[in-house]
Amino acid sequence: MTSYYRQVSVVAPVGLAIDRARLMLFQPFDISRWLIFGFSAWLATLGEGGFGGGGGGNWNPGRHSQGSMREDINNAARWLGENLYWIAPVVVGIFVIGLAVWVLFMWLSSRGQFMFLYNVATNRAEVARPWNAYERLANSLFLFRIVLGIIGLVPSLALIAGVVFSIVIAASADGGSVPGVLGAVVLGLLFFVLVITLSLVAKLTKDFVVPIMYLRGATIRPAWSEFGALLQANIGNFVLYVLFQILLALAIGVIVISIVLLTCCIAGCLLAIPYLGTVLMLPLLIFSRSYSVHYLAQYGVEYDVFSMNS
Repeated sequence: MTSYYRQVSVVAPVGLAIDRARLMLFQPFDISRWLIFGFSAWLATLGEGGFGGGGGGNWNPGRHSQGSMREDINNAARWLGENLYWIAPVVVGIFVIGLAVWVLFMWLSSRGQFMFLYNVATNRAEVARPWNAYERLANSLFLFRIVLGIIGLVPSLALIAGVVFSIVIAASADGGSVPGVLGAVVLGLLFFVLVITLSLVAKLTKDFVVPIMYLRGATIRPAWSEFGALLQANIGNFVLYVLFQILLALAIGVIVISIVLLTCCIAGCLLAIPYLGTVLMLPLLIFSRSYSVHYLAQYGVEYDVFSMNS
C-alpha cells in the first residue's frame, strides 16, 4: 500500500477518545460492561506495571577509604565463592520461574491487546469471540514481542554487568577512579538509549501495528512493513505524536496521583489490586486505546478501525 504525507492533528483525537470512553462506559452505565471491558484491558496490560524501588539505605561512600572498600569487595567475593553451591541453583530457579511468568504474561497480553481493541472498535462487551477470532494474529504478535525481549535482554545484561564492573573498579582503585566512572557513565547512557529504543518499538507496535494487523488480518511482518512505510512518509507527524503522548502520560499521572491523595491513599490501595484496579482505570485505559486509533484513522479510511463496524 502506497503511503504519503498527511496533515494530521494530535489534538483532535483527544475529544474523540473522550467521547468513545463516555459512550462505552456511561451511555448507558452498565456494571457488567465495565467488568467485561476491564477483563480485556487487564489482559492487555499484563506485565506493563513497574516495580517499586526500595530505600537506598544509609551507606555513604565517604565513610570508606579506598583500602576498606577494596577489603569489602574481597570479602564479598570470598563469601560468594564459599556459598556458590546454593546461591547458583537459587538464582537459576528464580530466573527460570521469572522467565516462565514473563512468557505467560506476554502470551496473555498479546491476546488481550486484540480483545481490548475489538471492544473499543465495536463497543461490544465480548470476550470469547475476540479471544478466538484473533488467535493467529495474537500468536504472531506474541512471537515478535518474545524476540524483541530477547534482543533487548542480552545487551541489557551485558551493559548492566559492565556498569557494575566499572563501579567496582572506580570504588577500589588506588590511583584514581576516573576510568571506572567514565566507563559507568558511558555504559549507563548506552543502556538508557537501548531502553528508550525498545520502549519506542513496543509502543509503536501497540498503538499502530496492532490496529493494522486487526484491519488487514495480517501477521506482524506485513503489518510492520506497512506501518514502516507510513512512518517514513510522516516521520515528523509521529515524532510529534510521541512527544504529545509524553504530555498525555504526565497529565494522566497527575490525575491519578491527585485522586490517590484526595482519597487519603484509599484509591491507591484499590488501584494496586489486580483486575479491580484495571476496572477502576477503565476510563483512562479506553481513552488511551481510543486516542491512538483515532489518530491513526486520520491517515485515511483504510486505517480507521471504526469504519469496519459502521
